[in-house]
Amino acid sequence: MAFSLLSLILFSLYFFHSTAKLPKSSLSLFRSQFSEALNDEPPTTFFEVTKPIEVPNTKPCSQLILQHDFGYTYNKPPVLADYKPSFLNCPSQDFSRIVLEWKATCKGRQFDRIFGVWLGGVELLRSCTAEPRPNGIVWNVKKDVTRYYSLLMTNQTLAVYLGNIIDDTYTGVYHVELSFHFYPAENRMLSWGNLGHGYGSNADLILPISRDLPLNDGLWFEVVKYTDVMSKKFKIPQNAYKAVLEVYVSPHENDESWYTNLPNEYIAQNNLTDLPGNGPFREVVVSMDGKVVGAVWPFSVIYTGGVNPLLWRPISAIGSFDLPSYDIEITPILGTILDGKTHEFGFSVTNALNVWYIDANLHIWLDGKSKRTEGKVLRSSTSPHRFTHISNFTGLNGTFLTRVSRLIDSIGWVKSSYGKITTQATQEFNFSNFMEMGSNGDLQIVHQRIDFIDTIVANSGTSVDSVTSLKRFPLYLYLENADQEGGTYTSVSNLSLGFNEKIIKKSEYGSSVSSLENLQKGQASMLVKGNLVVSGTGSTQQAYSFDSSKSCYFRNVSSSNYTIIYDEENNKCNKRTQTYWGLGLHRWWHNPVRSAFLSSNPLKEKRGFNSP
Repeated sequence: MAFSLLSLILFSLYFFHSTAKLPKSSLSLFRSQFSEALNDEPPTTFFEVTKPIEVPNTKPCSQLILQHDFGYTYNKPPVLADYKPSFLNCPSQDFSRIVLEWKATCKGRQFDRIFGVWLGGVELLRSCTAEPRPNGIVWNVKKDVTRYYSLLMTNQTLAVYLGNIIDDTYTGVYHVELSFHFYPAENRMLSWGNLGHGYGSNADLILPISRDLPLNDGLWFEVVKYTDVMSKKFKIPQNAYKAVLEVYVSPHENDESWYTNLPNEYIAQNNLTDLPGNGPFREVVVSMDGKVVGAVWPFSVIYTGGVNPLLWRPISAIGSFDLPSYDIEITPILGTILDGKTHEFGFSVTNALNVWYIDANLHIWLDGKSKRTEGKVLRSSTSPHRFTHISNFTGLNGTFLTRVSRLIDSIGWVKSSYGKITTQATQEFNFSNFMEMGSNGDLQIVHQRIDFIDTIVANSGTSVDSVTSLKRFPLYLYLENADQEGGTYTSVSNLSLGFNEKIIKKSEYGSSVSSLENLQKGQASMLVKGNLVVSGTGSTQQAYSFDSSKSCYFRNVSSSNYTIIYDEENNKCNKRTQTYWGLGLHRWWHNPVRSAFLSSNPLKEKRGFNSP
């Protein structure tokens, strides 16, 4: 057996699982020992490939809100700053785009660190730092925060938590500047669908569903095991007519690479007490007053030290600099919380191990023409998981198949000055993970795919608006260790990671379609002795393609060992050949739960993904 299964355990626990929270053991030091750059080289620019934010042709009004050096900040309070919107020099107070910008530099040796930015307790950004080089690095994150418009127009406290450690080994201090850029609108236009349905407009009020300051940590809740339910009480104004819960989530420590976690029966029969288990399926469950109202089947974000850190230099993994948030439509059940009383959101994680960071923002639309709206829930149903698990192993070698499907559906009406609007929200999930263990535990191969359809239909009696989001998250991992001479071993990693989404909007004014295909592939190998990386190489290729009726963006970029090899970028909307992802979106793999639901709800349109 090449290097024995112990090498795989240590590699998965301390190498595949980056220390975006905090290093748990000195065994993880080997990831940062490889000093591959000279101090006289210029700093390296790290970046995540994403579509540039579309801004109007106006001069932004910019505010530097925070400038701070994050040294030894672990288990210390978040850094706070007073936020006071100041637009004295702006030609207009009507802004069509607001952008948060995070600029950071670091030099020396340091792990990746998770961090969050909150304004008045509302999370604006969840991100991971880049891992520095001896010559230094720089990176920049820009995020469209226009959806928080109402919050950004008021005085608030800004909080940033970045838990970092400085000692003789970890010398990297993160030097950070955080700014907001307010772009005045070129002209005033009616937002699409903004006729009481809330589509196309920003919320009038945003409530934080997070922990309250003071804290010696981030404002997120910590879910450390599958039985935990972390909760927050809230109360909404009685003239609300629409509500959306935006959920932020990030896994760490034993669940950071949850998609590689092995079944408990494999771990028990092979006496692998230190290996993370509970299998590869995870689901963030959101409840309100004890009843499930939605779920998140998260995208497999890989932090800048994850799988193999040499993959992410300088191209960062998808979502690592701007972790995705997930919206859950609350409008169908709004009638249960319009009573002026206190209610409670709860968060749990199916099969969770230590630790998940979760919080949320409740976006609320208010009826300015009435003091009170009314509503009623017509149906709220959550199907049980349809779960299939097949294990076939002998000793340390074997295969494991996990499939899970679920449907969450609710429908209800809200009566306001806009009329009586009936909203139906449906979440449809499918998960598949096929895992192979070989070479007596030194080889692990993972094929995983998550398909997620989120549909919202608002019917006013005279018109119908709908938004359908179809997401697909494919993942492939090949991880292998092999003994070499002189007490060394090689570690080889191959990866393919995708984030694909198609959004279809329909209203009486027309329809629009946008699609995103974002695919990364990477190859890396290292020679390791003890806890030191003796040598290594890493290369990454990424193709990013966004198409919509209004704009397009394409980028094809590749890197090897910190050097950009190829980079093509354009924003032309040329007709391109459809890929497998874009074909047959209205077919779904066989799902008895969904079939049973559709048979009882014949008005529902069938839609879904086809298998590639």
